[in-house]
Amino acid sequence: MYNETVRFGRIQVRVIAGAAGGLKLTAPAGNATRPTADRVKEALFSILEGMHGLADTQVLDLFAGSGALGIEALSRGAAHATLVDKSRPALAALRNNLLHTNMAERATVLALDVFTSIEHLLRHKARFDLIFLDPPYALGVQRTVLERLGPLLAPTGLIVAEAASRDRLPEQIGPFHCIDRRVYGDTALEFFATERNDAP
Repeated sequence: MYNETVRFGRIQVRVIAGAAGGLKLTAPAGNATRPTADRVKEALFSILEGMHGLADTQVLDLFAGSGALGIEALSRGAAHATLVDKSRPALAALRNNLLHTNMAERATVLALDVFTSIEHLLRHKARFDLIFLDPPYALGVQRTVLERLGPLLAPTGLIVAEAASRDRLPEQIGPFHCIDRRVYGDTALEFFATERNDAP
């Protein structure tokens, strides 16, 4: 059920559902980016749509890579997505994928490292309903990034942190509480919110 093919050293994934459903997305060249497997992405968005849906939401996609998560959210009705990455190959793939899916007008691309982008967004008083946090597993920065996201998350918002299943994040990080954790092979999805938010 991965629905992935390897062509000339690149992994191609697809938009699963919504306005751009079925369109293929190209991952950046090289091995620096690890796209979320389609089966994990499909499970994730089933959870999200089962909670509150994605219509009219403001989305932040940190370590966006190909933009697969942000674009999937846009395809399913999110109002706007801000996608952050500093890698030139990732930015090239991301911008191409936004054009290919006709989502560019509802997206902002920040060509910055994640910590600089957070400071930029804080200065502009940005607020998001849904934040994706999917860094390369080896960086081990999920906790550090989560600690800085407090002012960016809407009161009833949700953060989805992806990590290696062997590396469990703490139950409480900054103002956020882990309300659920799902494991799919080597990948874990951890859902963080303020404690008044309901579990998926």
